[in-house]
This record gives sequence, structure tokens and C-alpha cells, in this order.
Amino acid sequence: MKRRTLIKGGLSGLAALCASRTFAQAQLLDFLPTTDKKTFLPNWDSLEQYQVPDWFRDAKFGIWAHWGPQCQPERGDWYARGMYEEGSEQYQYHCDKYGHPSEFGFKDVINEWKAERWDPEYLVGLYKKAGAKYFMALANHHDNLDLYDSEHQKWNSTNVGPKKDLMAGWAKAAKRQGLPLGVSVHAAHAWRWYENAQLSDKKGALTGVPYDGKLTAADGIGKWWQGYDPQKLYAQNHPLSQNSKDDGSIHGQWNWGDGVYPPSKEYCDNFYDRTIDLIDKYNPELVYFDDTALPLWPVDDAGLRIAAHLYNKSVKKHGKANTVIFGKILDEQQRKCMVWDIERGQSNAIEPLPWQTDTCLGQWHYDRRIYDNNDYKSAKTIIHTLVDVISKNGNLMLNVPLRGDGSIDDKELDIVEEIGRWIAINGEGVYGTRPWKVFGEGPAMESAAPLSAQGFNEGKGKPFGSSDIRFVKKGAILYATLLGWPENQKAVIKTLKAGAYGKVAKVSMLGHSNKLDFSQTTDGLNVSLPERPSENIAFVLKLEGSFA
Repeated sequence: MKRRTLIKGGLSGLAALCASRTFAQAQLLDFLPTTDKKTFLPNWDSLEQYQVPDWFRDAKFGIWAHWGPQCQPERGDWYARGMYEEGSEQYQYHCDKYGHPSEFGFKDVINEWKAERWDPEYLVGLYKKAGAKYFMALANHHDNLDLYDSEHQKWNSTNVGPKKDLMAGWAKAAKRQGLPLGVSVHAAHAWRWYENAQLSDKKGALTGVPYDGKLTAADGIGKWWQGYDPQKLYAQNHPLSQNSKDDGSIHGQWNWGDGVYPPSKEYCDNFYDRTIDLIDKYNPELVYFDDTALPLWPVDDAGLRIAAHLYNKSVKKHGKANTVIFGKILDEQQRKCMVWDIERGQSNAIEPLPWQTDTCLGQWHYDRRIYDNNDYKSAKTIIHTLVDVISKNGNLMLNVPLRGDGSIDDKELDIVEEIGRWIAINGEGVYGTRPWKVFGEGPAMESAAPLSAQGFNEGKGKPFGSSDIRFVKKGAILYATLLGWPENQKAVIKTLKAGAYGKVAKVSMLGHSNKLDFSQTTDGLNVSLPERPSENIAFVLKLEGSFA
């Protein structure tokens, strides 16, 4: 593929160049038949051809193993950044457990990580039994370690840490279980995210002593990492971005604006090469990017070229783009080009295009304190989220955090198994469904919180209760899920009052063999429920009849 150099003129000029059809065509002339109507070019106009495949729309529920070296300390999210933030809880924990980050940096945490109890066959089998219809594995995080046999990043899990091709293990297990494989790619942000590793303490005995983020290969002679260049991990051979010493400023710079020091062409090209290597070697059907729109956009077109490559690869194999790319904070055009992902939150309306929310039982990276304090989300919370999301044309992807050694803890296991028991009974009202004219009714609809940035509105609205109901449809069947059990065993569905959306002919409850007595009046559909099931989570009514 032809390379290009960064141009002058700022982000707006570069974005305009990347978006031009002439420029994009030049990137693909070497290997794509331009006469093929299904050819995707690396620009937004061309990527608009994309349509979300039905298999993904039918799947509804996936599970994610967001697992890497930052799980080794078992101290929560963004550890490889937080350990360099003087005075933070993770910094203090790191100093107490490992030593000062000038002497024991994140590269050394990687060396401690052995993944000795990781069993991908067991885990993916567990996820399938829990009802997952696709599986997502972490390919790299902002810590910049590739968790696969990477040809373009020497800092990878086959060379250091576990010294295993983790993605190969996940891919083999997913194939054995018949689950589409997803990979999540976060490494585009290492350039800005790791800048704290360049700093030093402002007070105390080691004031002014640099952390290890500026080390080079020459500093490794006689060390365990001899022959490895820390700059290929930390990517910190560049000046700090504006306000970099303000730990919170990175959030406003996630889209490569607001004073970020521009990433080099070498850095952008290396990210592109690593990601293409990942896609071609492990053949994922889903790729999750933890980026605004696509990686490095708009300072580089690497993300656009990766998207075009993935879609064209799928067209060659399936005759159509049968794969999925996830991106965040998408504009109207970009939502046609990929699947909009909402992190830890959900839409408050039926979206015209399929979307996904991703959430987690606890922290994204394992945090032992959540286990100790019994702070995991319950199976009930997860199921309620799933039911709400699918009623609005979405999917749910759930992260089940693994410990540093690769094992699932007993409390998480109980939750996952409880989810599986509910789905075994009620999956008919989940898989293969589509949103109806109305997504639901009840008090929680009126107090839903608005989205914040890329999401983060979960848990901010009114809790679901027995008056909250969500609808989905499959063919001629309407499913109404009660998110609580009515005290008098009488369900009243106001939306389905006589003369509103059609006539109900039969009502049953999934998991219960007998049809239920009901009446359809001007007040609503009144249903006499059976004895409450032992799984007190959510209850799916199957409604047959004619619906508008």
C-alpha cells in the first residue's frame, strides 16, 4: 500500500484531504478492483455503503474479555497511566507493592504478568453457556502491548510477560464454540496516554528523578529487558501535549485536538501495520476501536484505511461486508459507516440504526477491591440492561473482568451462570428480535439520564420496577418483558389498550407451559400471571395476535 506524509494546514485541511474520493482511491489502487461495486474506499462517503449484518442484529448479546497486563496489579482501570500520577491511589499502591516508577515501571509490571491460570477453552465455553452470541478479546490497550504474535510490535505477549499468543488461544476457543471472534484495539492512544511516564515526582525524596518513560534501548544493557526499546512501548520520544500535567486533560484531547502534540508518521504507520497484521492473522468478524470515530482520525487516515481493508476482506470472503466495526461519538454520516458504541450507557430512544452498549461487571481491568466489597453488578442489572437495550435496536456487550492470572473469580462466576439460567428460559424473547413501534412504558422512561460524551449514563436514571415494560417483536409475535413482578400477580400493559396497537389473541409467559388469562380494555392489556418463578429477574410475556 502506498504511504503518504502528513500535510500542512492543520486538522481541517488534513480531514478534507482524507475525505476526498480522489485521495482515497489512490490508497487502494495497488490491490483492489475498482470496478467492483462493493469495493470500500478509505473515506466516509464510500464507507456509507456499509449495512450492519443480520447475524449481528440477531445476536443481541456478547461477552468481552478485557484482559491484559493492567489486570496483574488487580487495582482497576488505567493502571499503566495512574501509576505515574504522583499522589494518586494507584501511584501509592504501586510504590508500596513494586517500588517507585523510576525504578519499576509498567514495562516491569508486564514482566510480572504470566497468565498462569488462563484457560480460554473453559472461559469461552462458559460465555457461550451464559448466552453470548459473539466473543470479544482485548488485542491491545492504551498500554501498547500487543497480546498476539505481532510482526510490527516487539513488545508483545509472545516475547514478554506470558510468552503466549493470547489471541491465537482465544480465536481457537471461539471457533470451537462457534462464536464470531471480536478484537478490541485501543493502542492508537498510547502516544498521549503514556505522557505521564515522562514526568517525575514534584516532592519527596525522589523529587525530579525521571520515571522510566524516557528510557531507551541503550539503558537496558544487563537488565531483563535488554534488546527491547522502551520507546517502542511507551512511545514517549516527543514533547508533552498542552496541559499534559493536568491528569484530567486527556479526556478533552481524545479526538486528537485541543493541544495534543501531533503523532509522528512513523507512529501512525506502525499502528496501521500492527492492526492490519492482527486482522489478517486472526480473521475477526468484529473490531472494536476505543476511539472517537476511527483510530487517529482526523490527524491521520490509518483508521479509514483499516476499515476499508476489513470490509473488503469480508466482501471477498462472504460476498458482502459481513463484519462489524465499533466506534464512539459518531456523527450522522459515521453512524452509517460502522456501529455506534455507547460506553457504560444507553440510548433513550429507538435508534434508526443498530448500535451497541458495552459495560462491565466491575472495572474494565480487574480490581480486587470490587470483589472484596461485593460491588459487582448483579445478574438482574445486566438482564434489565439487555432488555432495555434490545428494545431500542441495540446489542449489549458485557465485560467479565479476569484476574491477572487469567482466572474468573467465584462471585463473577455465580453472576455469569445466573445470566445463563435466565437466558436459557427467556432467550426466545431476546435473540432475533427487532424493535417495535414503542420501546416500552413505565416510570423509568420518564427519568432516563441523557448521554454524557461517549456514554456514561448507566445507573443515573430511575431504577427499573414492576411497572416498567419493554417490547420487542419477532415476526408476528410481540414480546413484553416485565422488569419486576407485580404484587397482585396482575400485569397491566397500558400501551396495548383496546383500539391502540392491535388485538391480542393469546398470552403466555416464557418458562410457563400454560396460556394465561387476559382481557384487553380501554385501560390496557390485563394479564393474570402464574406463580412467580424462582429466577426473580425479568419475565417475558409472549403475545400473539395482530399488531400495528
